[in-house]
Amino acid sequence: MYPKTEAELAEMVAGLDEPVRITGGGTRGVAGPDMAIQTSGLTGITQYEPGALTLVAKAGTPIGEIEAALDAEGQQLAFEPMDHRGLLGTSGTPTIGGVVAANISGPRRVQAGACRDFLLGVRYVDGMGQVVKNGGRVMKNVTGYDLVKLMAGSWGTLGVLTEVSLKVLPKPEVAATMSVQAHDVTTAIAALSAALKSPFEVSGAAYDPDMGCALLRLEGFASSVTYRSDQLKSLLSVFGEVAELEHPGTLWADLRDAAGFHEQSGDVWRISVKPSDAPDIVARIRADRTLFDWGGGLIWALVPVGTNLRAQLGAFDGHANIVRAGSETLAELGRFQPNAPGIAALTKGIRQRFDPHGLFNPGLME
Repeated sequence: MYPKTEAELAEMVAGLDEPVRITGGGTRGVAGPDMAIQTSGLTGITQYEPGALTLVAKAGTPIGEIEAALDAEGQQLAFEPMDHRGLLGTSGTPTIGGVVAANISGPRRVQAGACRDFLLGVRYVDGMGQVVKNGGRVMKNVTGYDLVKLMAGSWGTLGVLTEVSLKVLPKPEVAATMSVQAHDVTTAIAALSAALKSPFEVSGAAYDPDMGCALLRLEGFASSVTYRSDQLKSLLSVFGEVAELEHPGTLWADLRDAAGFHEQSGDVWRISVKPSDAPDIVARIRADRTLFDWGGGLIWALVPVGTNLRAQLGAFDGHANIVRAGSETLAELGRFQPNAPGIAALTKGIRQRFDPHGLFNPGLME
């Protein structure tokens, strides 16, 4: 099903008698029922006020179209959403609705926040075919703020997004990338943590073991970035040799998209933990390759096909989700970390209120 308007979508949902898969541009690898509702026909920027730092767009609007409009005004989506196509081998065009539904957030999350933190308002169709509007179109309007946040990261299980309102931010004047030599996880995480705890406004903090260094990004006005770079060099020298990369190129985009795992055989997992726990977590999983973002709070792990990483980890404070795996592994293990019984019951109750007939992406988050 391919609705072109919100009204068409509402009519389609109201007439459903079997579950459906909700998809935007088809780039995030969501599996499910054969019957699908594709929202890429709901497209277009409906309101953009650069002076107010707000943008409103229909859910099927391509991310590229939004970024082009923002770039023309020297602005950006500060949460720099990941592009999953290279990692998952998918085609199609990423949409803003898919980004919001999955709460996709990149390296700048350590400073600016996640996608949900920039979400001001939503319009969506619930499981009964009703059009619901919540939140606003300006930063000062926080009506229904908790419900707006609830839709971010719900993966289409609570409703089909039709329009989103977002806060945007100015693009920085300059950016600098610093490297700290670190040949082990413990040293790298210690360096990243020291930088993030400093007053020098780090906007990216990652560690690539293959590069053998911790990576830090500073953004802002040129004079400020120069000053903060000098201060960080002094602060971090105790961990190893500190240098500024002259030509970082696409480094941060590659980190954002886990480019080192593209076209590599194996399953890919995404583990969220406290940064201080990262060294112990990595020691448990015996991954073929790892990549650390968010100061060590996000671990990408490439493991042999069919690996049950949750069994290897055992009990830990965090969650491990599958990003890329075969259908058999996904069916056996589930894409997302199972919730504790209390949270699972609460989640089930919320879904029953939003989608009482269990129509949207059944089984995806169970």
